[in-house]
Amino acid sequence: MLTTLPQTMPAIRKLNDAPGLNYCHDIALPEMGPRDVLVAVTHAGICGTDRHIYEWDAWSRNRVKMGITTGHEFVGRVVAVGEATQRTKVGQRVSAEGHIGCGFCEQCRTGNGHICNTVDILGIDCNGCFAPFIAVPETNIWPVHADIPDKVAAVFDPLGNAVHTVMAAGVSGKTVLITGVGIIGLMAVTVAKAAGATRIFVTDLDQRRMELAMKLGAEQSFDAQQPWVEKLQQVTSGGPQVLLEMSGNATAIRNGLEALQNGGTAALLGIPADDVSLDLSELVIFRGATVLGINGRKMFETWYQMENLILSEQLELDSIITHQIEMKDFETGFAMMQSGEAIKVVMKIPQHEGEACQTANSTSEQLS
Repeated sequence: MLTTLPQTMPAIRKLNDAPGLNYCHDIALPEMGPRDVLVAVTHAGICGTDRHIYEWDAWSRNRVKMGITTGHEFVGRVVAVGEATQRTKVGQRVSAEGHIGCGFCEQCRTGNGHICNTVDILGIDCNGCFAPFIAVPETNIWPVHADIPDKVAAVFDPLGNAVHTVMAAGVSGKTVLITGVGIIGLMAVTVAKAAGATRIFVTDLDQRRMELAMKLGAEQSFDAQQPWVEKLQQVTSGGPQVLLEMSGNATAIRNGLEALQNGGTAALLGIPADDVSLDLSELVIFRGATVLGINGRKMFETWYQMENLILSEQLELDSIITHQIEMKDFETGFAMMQSGEAIKVVMKIPQHEGEACQTANSTSEQLS
């Protein structure tokens, strides 16, 4: 265990206006404000957003700051706290909410900080967690229960997306369709089952992931390339009562709304790459559908729900978190995600002396 803060650290950063990320050495440690907490990151999850940045798609090119340290899913130990912090202690094992609201707007002051108009996101607007150290406002820190493993605590962010979507839609006692069983879609299957959904159906293009969805609790899967809407309506006597849209695919969105039972609820989390054309009258208005836009996690209602679900041992996450790799092997992690070999990849972040982290001679910043 380190006894002093190092002078520098490695970090995975976006340096070039092209696909890929850079493993950088000798990066300065994050600067801390009086209300910030410095966390030594031990594990970090590679997210779909990180993949977008790695592949440098149109969204990333228009959104991500060049030179940023990427990553926003992590768990670690507190190694220093700002002079104005109130509750967080050095040595605590913590994760953090990756959306940093202003704290003063109407949304932030009414429990909706996840949709703050000026929100900053770790790894996109400010330096993220693909590094041994990250500085986070204390208000975003989440103490991690001792019974929750590191690999699970490192993926609270996407799990929170799934929990928020499922809970907002009110799935208890209802039939549920999940369109898109990527990482969050698969998490939504196990969350919906734990939340009391009576029957769960999924649709996707990836046969392997649909098979996993069945193991997690789905009753039936449908190949998205084949006609499936009428089949689902038949087996559900008019369509599912809830749609959880996780894909962002325009066809999946339209088909999901078409399949939905009259008066049903659609919770939309997936982000379309382009504009989506819909017959709003037929698919939503005349059918009395409720459509919910889902963004991030409710702070911190979703976090309490997520912790309770994990501690209840009703969630199956081990088969979703398929790989753990070293930070220096991040290229392999992205390649496995692109090929479909991996579903969720968690990186182990180095905290030893050497390489790019040289121990400081000064003892002015002691760690407990």
